[in-house]
Amino acid sequence: MKKLLVIAPYQYQPYFSGGQKSIAQFLDHLGKETNLTVISVSENDTSLIKTYKHLAWLKKRSSSKYFDLGLISKLTALINKEKFDAVIWEHPYYTWLAAIVKRRTGIKTVLHIHNIEYQRFQSTGKWWWSILRAYEKKFFRLADEILFVSPDDKKFAIEKWGINPEKCVEVAFGVEISKYSDDKSACHKAVKAIHKVSDDEAILLFNGLLDYKPNLDALMHILHEINPILFHHANFRYRIIVCGKRLPAELNELKEYAHKNVIYAGFVSDIEMYFKGCDLFLNPVQSGGGIKTKMVEAIAFGTTVITTETGAMGIHRDICGKKLVVVPDNGWNDFAQAVINNAAKVEITPPSYYEYYYWGSIVKKIL
Repeated sequence: MKKLLVIAPYQYQPYFSGGQKSIAQFLDHLGKETNLTVISVSENDTSLIKTYKHLAWLKKRSSSKYFDLGLISKLTALINKEKFDAVIWEHPYYTWLAAIVKRRTGIKTVLHIHNIEYQRFQSTGKWWWSILRAYEKKFFRLADEILFVSPDDKKFAIEKWGINPEKCVEVAFGVEISKYSDDKSACHKAVKAIHKVSDDEAILLFNGLLDYKPNLDALMHILHEINPILFHHANFRYRIIVCGKRLPAELNELKEYAHKNVIYAGFVSDIEMYFKGCDLFLNPVQSGGGIKTKMVEAIAFGTTVITTETGAMGIHRDICGKKLVVVPDNGWNDFAQAVINNAAKVEITPPSYYEYYYWGSIVKKIL
């Protein structure tokens, strides 16, 4: 059994966002197959961690944790004592530390990339994105191996930054289920009962952390661009259910849109039931970079996704079958028509999708 060390510099248990969920599930499955130690922050609820050792060595919510010089000696001593086979760094924010630790210990250094980070911050208007680009690129060159969630990011690294293809590996954002769900009908009825949706109304779902700008922008496109087109379509009956935490207070729980077929459910404890129970998942994302984790989950739970081109970045379209419908960015008439055309269709998620995106398969590939 391999002995691995992971550096995860943020809270991920319990998880509230797709990124947190990805880390939590990845580490849980990795811990089942390896002797795993994770160094992270004290905000994690360790009662939720079952398969690995957790060390709360990183400072709490503060950017200063990325400049903690005391980590040099602590990490070096731990690696020399425990004889880890490799260290996996989640995200490129500790480039300086990874370089020193690698030089002092010779440990195999692996970088786990969820997005090309500088692109994500460039798309959201951060002035310092170019500084991050240089810093991130340095880690790409330093790493012995890079695990890419998105095939598009892997392609970028090879073609634009000249990274050796032999050290670039696709690992995907995973899902916990390994086959098509057999309880979709029951979930469909349950969601309709909770929100008093009529039998002849389609359920359209949007979900995400709602103070994250790409998600909030996507919600605004639904409210102001897509829904008005659907609302005035005479023969299409539907409800849009919006799930997620941290909706800005000025939107007043979307009460202004309640008479326009919009339901704000807030944070729901069983989001899987909503993924299974809806007819379509809406993904009108136009910024943010990387793979949209909620889209991967929706297809895994058997729900067809209507998405923009930007929203579809990072997913393997060829294994999605008819569960992924892609329309041009800013093409809101096309988006609305795709919703109308697909709401009543029943398509099965292909078995090849689960073979690629199931966490158990992903961890085996890494090892």
